[in-house]
Amino acid sequence: MSQRSHRSAPVSLGVAGIRRVRLAPPVAAFVYLLRCADGTLYCGWSTDPERRLRQHEAGTASRYTRTRRPVELVYTREFASRSEAMREAVRVKRLPARDKRRLAAVEPVQGPKAMRST
Repeated sequence: MSQRSHRSAPVSLGVAGIRRVRLAPPVAAFVYLLRCADGTLYCGWSTDPERRLRQHEAGTASRYTRTRRPVELVYTREFASRSEAMREAVRVKRLPARDKRRLAAVEPVQGPKAMRST
């Protein structure tokens, strides 16, 4: 007998006239900033920032960071859904560099436990 995690169990909408419509439960997502070896900042989003950081460090996450390693995680922020995180990542990417540096300085990351800071 297999056990299903509560995270993987789809949620039924129960809309009249539509049968068996199911949605996946919302998954937390994170926006993060990396400081690259050349001093530039890279912004992205992920549902698993620790895994994503490992990918950046291995050179398999993005073309931008591949040539600017090593990278350092300087900021993370958790959001309730992927769509919220994506919107915030777009907003942060549009900020001037000085505002991104301020953002990284205001909420620095101090280790894996800080990944869940809000």
